[in-house]
Amino acid sequence: MKKIFSTVIVLIACLPVWAQVTVYQSGTEGYRSFRIPGIVKLPDGTLLAFAEGRVGDANDFGDIDIVLKKSTDKGKTWSALQVVADNKNMQAGNPAPVVDLTDPAYPQGRVFLFYNTGNNHESEVRKGKGLREAWYVASGDGGKTWDAPVNITAMVHRPKQAPYNFQEDWRCFFNTPGHAMQFTTGKYKGRIYVATNHSAGDPQPRFMEYRAGGYYSDDHGKTFKISEDVSFPGGNEAIAAELGNDKLMLNIRNQQKNVKARIIAISSDGRSWDTAYFDHQLPDPVCQGSLITLGFKKGKAILAFSNAADTLNRDNLTLRISKDEGKTWTQNFRIDSIGAKNNSAYSDIIAIGKREIGILYEKENYNRIIFTTRKYRK
Repeated sequence: MKKIFSTVIVLIACLPVWAQVTVYQSGTEGYRSFRIPGIVKLPDGTLLAFAEGRVGDANDFGDIDIVLKKSTDKGKTWSALQVVADNKNMQAGNPAPVVDLTDPAYPQGRVFLFYNTGNNHESEVRKGKGLREAWYVASGDGGKTWDAPVNITAMVHRPKQAPYNFQEDWRCFFNTPGHAMQFTTGKYKGRIYVATNHSAGDPQPRFMEYRAGGYYSDDHGKTFKISEDVSFPGGNEAIAAELGNDKLMLNIRNQQKNVKARIIAISSDGRSWDTAYFDHQLPDPVCQGSLITLGFKKGKAILAFSNAADTLNRDNLTLRISKDEGKTWTQNFRIDSIGAKNNSAYSDIIAIGKREIGILYEKENYNRIIFTTRKYRK
């Protein structure tokens, strides 16, 4: 018995200990709450971790800035807080960063941060009583300084116009929570794509007036075009990733709540959608999720996905790996789970090293945003 017991002790001692580093702590640095994490990596390996800094309270609407911290040691330590987008005493939210690696004017890469502003609560904007706009700021020096904000609402949003058309009466409008993406291969190489969702027309039961979609730029942010809506009613917070053969995947939150699973949509041209379906391999409590392309093998994308993999609570944060473009998810890593409501909610992920993924996520009823890593198998 002693031999068996000692063997167990040795095995436990050999288990990996995953560090959890607090990046944002609610109630500090001038903000009552931090929410909505987004993360990208610069060519030199520097990590940029964005979040909403909510000044007065934890509500989704109010005096909200977008803030940034940096890490040069793979997330072990983080810099002081920097404000990147500030809409005075109104809202600047839903940070969606991406690094443009194909613009010859910026050989070290140019960081885009897409975000939204708003002048009323979501419930009121759904009724037509308010406005949401789309903006970006950009940095050519790795986030040290940022250019003046650019309003792109006219190119990517379809607000109500005369004569009235339900399909053109977009009211609520949101970028993806998490990161935007850029095609790295094929005929769309260099295309920046920002997943979105919007409400159209008057509010409907179970948020059925919501649709997911996106907008994209083929000229490094000078102009933008809108992709078609995904046909699923209730499509909300979406995130995009590149597949093989010039295809694009959207992974979407189902706001209807009738099916507690992620919606998947596939596009061959980045504008229209070939198919859309529920992926029951990806349970979801109606929350945000994050999706990235890790690379390609035999022409197929290797994907990583994270979400609160629970049908009841925002808990059980899980990282999954697929080597066949999401048909199956063969590696699954539980990141955080204590069986409590809102223990682990929104997350964003980034490849940070050889078969290593960084996870930036909300923890403890939105009290902290923390960073941790996991290794995945080849």
